[in-house]
Parts: sequence; structure tokens; C-alpha cells
Amino acid sequence: MPQFLLKSTAFENGGRIPRQHTCDGKDVSPGLFWTGVPERTASLALIVNDPDAPHGDWVHWVLFDMPASRRDLPEQVPPGDAIDGGGNQGLNDFGKPGWGGPCPPSGMHQYVFTLYALDAALHLGARATRDVVVRAMQGHIVGQAGMTGKYARGRETSP
Repeated sequence: MPQFLLKSTAFENGGRIPRQHTCDGKDVSPGLFWTGVPERTASLALIVNDPDAPHGDWVHWVLFDMPASRRDLPEQVPPGDAIDGGGNQGLNDFGKPGWGGPCPPSGMHQYVFTLYALDAALHLGARATRDVVVRAMQGHIVGQAGMTGKYARGRETSP
């Protein structure tokens, strides 16, 4: 069985997230794609968070109920409840549905992108929070893929 992998068209795993995907740029979501989706997958969910945030983990993007047949997300997914091709966007910690790009107050932060393969659709209303999505996923995760990006404000080169 192929390995379940998540990649970005904008940056390498462990690399710097380009400015255009942050609050210092256009704040558009990066393009993502994945391979090796497990056979028993009925839906996909994506959570992007910053574990380095000063007041605890900060959620930047929540997507769920994406069809199992989906293999990518284009750059610049529009904010809003539903996404083209199927799926819902939850609320990020900025209080909005959709992508909220990196905007760390100081220092280099890591942004963890985790894609979940689920054996069922979650059937939650749009704008569900990460905590609601995580609770609904319990017992339904059949695979997980991830990658990490880094960003620090005011720095034009990688550390």
C-alpha cells in the first residue's frame, strides 16, 4: 500500500512558508496535494495549527467532509463555508471560516498541516471549530499525513 503523503506546491516540508500565504502578504492558502489515500477512506479533513503560539495552540485552518476522491486543494481557496469540489471550512482562531495565514507576534513559528483520512463523513455544520471536528473524528481515523512549514515576520530569508 502506498504511503499517505501530504505536500505543498508552495514550500517543502520543514521549509519556510512564502510571504504571500501570510498576514504580511496576500494571506492566501497554499496549494496542497496528497497521495496514497487509504482504501477505507470515506472523507478527508485538514487541520493547520501553530503549536508555538504564545497563548497555546493556534488554529489557522479547518476543513472537513472533503470527498475521499479529492487529491488536492488549489492555492487561494476562498474563505467561506463550503469549498469547490466538496467539503466545509470550519472556524479558525481568527474567528473566520477558511485560511488564516501565519502572523506570529515574534520569533520563528512552526505551522503543522495534518490531513486525516476518515472512514465516515462527519456531517457537521460549516464553521465547526477544530475541537468539534477532532471530537467527531474520534474512532474514524484510518490514516494521517502531515507536513510542517515555518514562518517569522520581517525575515526575508530562511533561518
